[in-house]
Amino acid sequence: MTVYLTLIFEFFKTGLFAIGGGLATLPFLYNIADKYEWLDSSILPDMIAVSESTPGPIGVNMATYCGYNAGYNVGGIIGGIFGGILATLALVLPSLIIILIVARALDKFKSSKLVDNGFKGLRPAVCGLIATAALTVFSEACLRLDLYEKTKQIKDAVSIEALILFAVLFFVNKKFKLHPICIIIPSAIIGIIIKGF
Repeated sequence: MTVYLTLIFEFFKTGLFAIGGGLATLPFLYNIADKYEWLDSSILPDMIAVSESTPGPIGVNMATYCGYNAGYNVGGIIGGIFGGILATLALVLPSLIIILIVARALDKFKSSKLVDNGFKGLRPAVCGLIATAALTVFSEACLRLDLYEKTKQIKDAVSIEALILFAVLFFVNKKFKLHPICIIIPSAIIGIIIKGF
């Protein structure tokens, strides 16, 4: 029962403050991983890859995954399907409540200078959350700081394969403006080849 209450509290809080979409939830997920044993921060980059590759919003997909696996690492109550549903509902509930409140007050406040200034303040905060998430994912995917700590050799600090893949896909995406699925599928295949089966 404690795992379920924790899921509701943590994901409601995440849904309330992660303004700007699914990637803005990542700092909150890393914080949850630091606080609780049942979420391992090392799997978050994999969760991002799977969540981005499957239909639906990334934040909702990640909440469902976290809720389903809650308790698994510590051998306690495993969240299972019920945990996945609770975490997902807790994540989207704040947005639903805010949308209902905003919809009722929109006509009254849509020309308000205070509301306009509030949104101007939120934009840089959202950019900061997304930039933090991007840097964290980049360091998890392309840097091998744990190996560097052991060997103290610069060549071990960076995953050359990951950096080359990142650079090639970044260039291809910028040049040809491909559909994301055209990037995701080849990336998955390359990852399987590089890491092995």
